[in-house]
Order: sequence, then C-alpha cells, then structure tokens
Amino acid sequence: MKKVTTKTLIEMKRNGEKIAMLTAYDFIIAKLLDEAGIDVILVGDSLGNVFQGHKTTLPVTLEDMIYHTKAVCRGVKRAMVVVDMPFLTYQVSVEEAVKNCGRVLKETCAEAVKLEGGSEIVEVVKKLTSIGIPVMGHLGLTPQSIHKFGGYDVRGVDEKEAEKILNDAMALEQAGAFAIVLEKIPSELAKQITKSLSIPTIGIGAGPHCDGQVLVVYDMLGLFEEFKPKFVRRYAELSKLIKNAFENYIQDVKSGKFPDESESY
Repeated sequence: MKKVTTKTLIEMKRNGEKIAMLTAYDFIIAKLLDEAGIDVILVGDSLGNVFQGHKTTLPVTLEDMIYHTKAVCRGVKRAMVVVDMPFLTYQVSVEEAVKNCGRVLKETCAEAVKLEGGSEIVEVVKKLTSIGIPVMGHLGLTPQSIHKFGGYDVRGVDEKEAEKILNDAMALEQAGAFAIVLEKIPSELAKQITKSLSIPTIGIGAGPHCDGQVLVVYDMLGLFEEFKPKFVRRYAELSKLIKNAFENYIQDVKSGKFPDESESY
C-alpha cells in the first residue's frame, strides 16, 4: 500500500491515469475513503457549509481546519491529505501565510495545503514551495471570493476571464504548485489548461478533460440536500436512509420495542 505523494500525482498525469479526490471532515469518512482506494482527501473549508451550517466558507477558522484535519489524518494510511487554507490566513502577507501553512503541516499529518487565487498569490506560492510546503492551487469559481463574484455562476465564460484563468494556471505552475483545482469553468477551457500544464488539474464542474475529479463527499452521498449543482453525481441517497433509520428508532423506543430481552443484560 504505497503512500500517495505529490510525485505520485504528477506521474499519474504523465501516465494518463485519472486522479480521484473527495472531501472528508472526520475520522470515519476518511477511513472509509482511504480503504476504498481514494487518491487524495481534501479537508475542505466546505465544512463551513456542510458541517457547520454556514452560508459561505468565510467563517471557517484556522483552528477549525486543524481540528478536522487531525481527525481525518487518524483514519488515513495511503491517501494524500490536502488542507484548504481558510479565508485571510494566506492573503494578508507572505510571512503570515508561511506561519499559518507551516502550523497546519506541523500540527497535523497533512502533506499539502490548497490556496485559492492566481496571480494575486504567486509570491506566496513561491515562498511556501521554496521552504518545502507543497501547494495545490484553485482557480475558476473560488468560494472565498463569492461576494466579489456575487453568486455561484460559471467562471471563464468570457474571453478575457478565460485568458486570465489560463495565465493564472501557468503562473501557479511556474511558482511551484504541484496541482490545480479548476472549479466551475467551461469544459473546453479546462481542456486547454490541462494540456498546457505539466502538473495535474483536478476538476469540479469543469468537464471530463481534467486529470482528476473532486466532489464534496456529502454531496455525492446524497447527505447534503440544500442544493444539487449540475456537476454533482449522487452515488447514494443516504439522507433518506438515515432519516428512515431515525424514524424507526424513535418509533421502537416510544412503543417499547427497543430494547428487547436479547439487547438487555
């Protein structure tokens, strides 16, 4: 059971092998993902939405990410663990970014951090990678900039923005990023970026041409029902099963059917 590393992912791209990535926020889900053979586990700041119940990812703190990453790491043996750096933990200054990203790697067993943005964070990426902190980039729809965008619309539709995303992707690679998430951009743009880079692209709502794919695990399991983006394929409908189990338990307790003699001492 060979550990997945940054080198592994780059070799997978070279060999044409797709990269499978999902989010996790706790020990049990991380353990199941690892045992199933997932390549990369992202401890996403999406936990602000699906775990904490916030409307955006902005309220998530560095302490939140460290806490959840520690839990995830306890369940992982093979997969690579990547941590989302929360809003304002890397944008203020290069020095603060180094301190916060370094703290994440020191206090957890994560192998890399993920940062949103392009040219704006190139100097941060250069510094982090120069001192041994692997960085995964994130372009297109970047949830930490949701108020700037004014919604969750597809990015890179117009020529000017598409060109910026492509240029940003190349700049991130040159700065030392080992992979880039492309979120909610046109499939053809994602294809062009993927072909232009020697590092892997991981798509989420970016079509089939990326080197890998990522989804929020609660979305693909059918646990989070608040919304269903076009790009989410549900591989289960667990919310219905779980609600049914809860209802049956409540009914059995209230009717006196649980526990019975076989479940008593």
